[in-house]
Amino acid sequence: MKKIAIVLSGCGHRDGSEITESVSLLIALHQAGADVSCFAPDIEIPVTNHITGQPQNEKRRLLVEAGRIARGKVQSLDKLNVKDFDALAFPGGYGAAKNLCNWAEKGAKCDVNPDVKRVILDFHNASKPIAALCIAPVLLARVLGDKKITLTIGDDKETIAEIQKTGALHEECPVDDYITDREGKIVTTPAYMYGNAKPNEVFKGIFGLAHELVEWA
Repeated sequence: MKKIAIVLSGCGHRDGSEITESVSLLIALHQAGADVSCFAPDIEIPVTNHITGQPQNEKRRLLVEAGRIARGKVQSLDKLNVKDFDALAFPGGYGAAKNLCNWAEKGAKCDVNPDVKRVILDFHNASKPIAALCIAPVLLARVLGDKKITLTIGDDKETIAEIQKTGALHEECPVDDYITDREGKIVTTPAYMYGNAKPNEVFKGIFGLAHELVEWA
């Protein structure tokens, strides 16, 4: 059974991991026969009201928030060791661009959380596949862009332009499909980068990505 590590960025699309994407990924990976473990950085993050979209005068622990998606079974990211897993995956949600790095603020010049950067490099250097959904591919672009990896975030021109500044290559992709970089062992899907997408369309892209990831692992 292939062992896959998922890195969460909180809970909720405005300030953490997108829930539909995360659950779809969990379901699809299990359907593909994988054993899945969840991880998250144990850091403090600001909270956004998911109804109004406005910041709240409140902070929470990212690891604790991720436990809402993982049903409490989530470990601190500093405990993730590449030797224990066959592949790595990042769901999307604004937390990927806000909590795991500060792409939301700095774009291509963003800083990446040290443990997030470490695990991306560890898996890539070990030739183990990495998947990323929605906005999360920007993490791979920032860390691995100099390797000329190919990825997708859909068709958002502004984000594509920033990705290309990292050296990474971008391919446009519909919501229900995914892009594979076989040489770099990277697989990505746009998911809710298409904001009006239906859950079944998002799931279809993630389903294909998950099965590709497990097949490579």
